[in-house]
Amino acid sequence: MVENPKARPLPSAQSDVLVQDKTAGLPRLLEIMRRLRDPKTGCPWDIEQDFDSIAPYTIEEAYEVADAIERGDMSDLRDELGDLLLQVVYHAQMAEETSDFGFDDVVTSISEKMLHRHPHVFGDESREKTAEQQIADWEAIKAAEREGKQVTSALDGVAAGLPALTRAIKLQNRAARVGFDWPETGMVVDKIAEEARELVEARDTLGPEEIEEEFGDLMFVMANLARHLGIEPESALRAANTKFTRRFNKVEDLLKASGKVPEESNLEEMDALWDQAKLLEKSAKGIS
Repeated sequence: MVENPKARPLPSAQSDVLVQDKTAGLPRLLEIMRRLRDPKTGCPWDIEQDFDSIAPYTIEEAYEVADAIERGDMSDLRDELGDLLLQVVYHAQMAEETSDFGFDDVVTSISEKMLHRHPHVFGDESREKTAEQQIADWEAIKAAEREGKQVTSALDGVAAGLPALTRAIKLQNRAARVGFDWPETGMVVDKIAEEARELVEARDTLGPEEIEEEFGDLMFVMANLARHLGIEPESALRAANTKFTRRFNKVEDLLKASGKVPEESNLEEMDALWDQAKLLEKSAKGIS
């Protein structure tokens, strides 16, 4: 447990100097967050927040980091990493206020974890092994850590709050480690066909809840196929979203060139323009 920081705030003048010091780095950010959460002089919105209300912002900021990386925008990446760091600082400040832990404890925890999980760098193990072997060793270390926490299931520790596709992959990986997995990709494809048939049957004969359940089953098996193919499904879907946006924007541009907007068009025309947009894209890439 850490001492409650409300008993040891910086003197006002010293705090003012720190928050205005552009060279102060992390201590400056920590003090800014402490000031924002001060119950007497802080920001009313920041004071009202708790872990549950901030968690969605934490997830959102992580996705914005991924988006900046995907776009190759280093300026945005710098800013988005700062936003994500703020989320860590925010959670740590709230925990410090209740004397549960502080930011230094967070840093110590992850530092110790990295040392423990990289004995080939910080210990006496050899670095002369493949990346695949290092991944296997990493998973073995994590499994030993879970045993130390007295887990009761191979699936324990997979966070419920993860994005659904990411959680599906993690659950499937855990199950695969204990032998519960299809040995061949073709068997996963066959299962997809089976689940698709069940979804169609549910659509034709069952109610909304059953249809949603069958759709979820199909998505889960699709995630499993991604795992077997070595594809990260979240990244693949983000790329598909980006491609759709790019091509639909081209459809809008082609419509605009003829004096129209999508609302004045129809599916047949827009579908033809979509095919044209695909051809233009392939041509720009030198693909016949």
